[in-house]
Amino acid sequence: MTLDLDDPRPPYQQVSTLIRAAILTKKPGFEAGEKLPSGPQLAKHYGVARGTIDRALELLRSEGLIVTRQGSGSFVRERTERPVGLRPHLEAAFSQPQVTIDFAGFSSETLHGAMQEPLDKIRSGRLAPESIAVRLLLPDTSQPMAVPVLVDGLKDEPALRDRVRQIASTNAGGIAHSVEVLAELGLVQSATVQVKVHRGASLFKLYILNSSEAFFGFYPLRERTLSVGGDAHTFYDVTGKDTTLFHHSAGPDDASLGSQYVQQSQAWFNSVWSTIAYERQP
Repeated sequence: MTLDLDDPRPPYQQVSTLIRAAILTKKPGFEAGEKLPSGPQLAKHYGVARGTIDRALELLRSEGLIVTRQGSGSFVRERTERPVGLRPHLEAAFSQPQVTIDFAGFSSETLHGAMQEPLDKIRSGRLAPESIAVRLLLPDTSQPMAVPVLVDGLKDEPALRDRVRQIASTNAGGIAHSVEVLAELGLVQSATVQVKVHRGASLFKLYILNSSEAFFGFYPLRERTLSVGGDAHTFYDVTGKDTTLFHHSAGPDDASLGSQYVQQSQAWFNSVWSTIAYERQP
C-alpha cells in the first residue's frame, strides 16, 4: 500500500490515519488485544521509512489506541482493560533531569503513596534528577464544600471538613518533607513543594507529570457513616481509591489528541493556580 502523494499531510500522519482506521473498524490483525505487525513490516507495507512508522505509532500511543510493551512490540489496546496506573509513569517522570508534578484534587493521598518508591530510589542513588517541583491544588476546607456533606438535607458539617483538612494536611506535609529533605541532603539541586487551596468543588483529580503526561479521573461519590468527633455522621463522600485514571501523553505532533489534552490540562492548572487559588491559612 502506498500513500497518497496529493495528501498535504506528513507521511507519519497519513500512516497513523490508516492504522487508526484499521483499528476502529476492527480489520483482521488490528482487533483489540492483537499484536501489530513489526516496525519493518509496517514500513514495507506502507512504503515508508522506519522512522515514519515510529512517529505514527507514537501518535497512536498518545491517543490511547495502542500500547507498547518493551521486548514484545505494540498491541491494540484492550477496550475492556483498566486504564494504566499512575505509579510506573511517576517513576519514569523522576528519571528526567527536571521533574515537575502538578496535582489538583481532594487530598493528594494517592500521590503521597505513589511518590515513595521513586523518592526511595533517589535516596539510594538509583535515580538522580537535578530538580523537583511539586504543586498541589486542594479545596479550601475552611468553608462549606460540595462534599463531604450530610445526607440529611445536604447540610454542611464542620467536623467533616476538619477531617478532610487533617487528611490533606497530613499528606501534603508528608510530600513536602520527603521531597524537600532531598535538597537538604544534597541529593538534588533544588526541591520545592507548594500548596494552594481554592473554593471550587474537587469532584475530579488531575495529575500532570513533566508537562508531558496527564492523568484524569472522576471521583465516585458514595454514602457512608462514620464517627467523627464522637458523633456518628451519615454523609456523601468522594472515594479516591475507586477513581479510574485515564492517561494522555504528548506526542511528537502538537495537534494530536494527546498533546492537546496535556496542553489544555496544564493551561487549566496554571490559570487556576495564578487566579483563584491562594495559600492555605494556618
